[in-house]
Amino acid sequence: MATINFTPKDILQKEFRQKMRGYDPADVDGFLDNVIKDYEAFTKENQHLQDENERLRAKVDELTKQLSVGGSTVAQPSQPATNVTNMDILKRLSNLERHVFGSQLDSGANASHRL
Repeated sequence: MATINFTPKDILQKEFRQKMRGYDPADVDGFLDNVIKDYEAFTKENQHLQDENERLRAKVDELTKQLSVGGSTVAQPSQPATNVTNMDILKRLSNLERHVFGSQLDSGANASHRL
């Protein structure tokens, strides 16, 4: 993680020495005000992204646990292990739906085409 040297408050409270041929203090202050606004926006966005990253990592952990628990109940010892793809499962599910809900599915498909 990158080291942050200044907070918006540090920038705001920074005092510069004045010299005879130095910069216009109003120009420097105006520029620093804009730097502070950007810095605050970046800090806020960074915190938002860190929170989102933490939330997503927790979700991944939760889904991984569900997968490991669910995976052990799906495999049955009486059946040999097979290479079943998601497409195979979807085809089987579609066939089962057609068998159970056959006429309702067909009439529902026709109704959706009429819209």
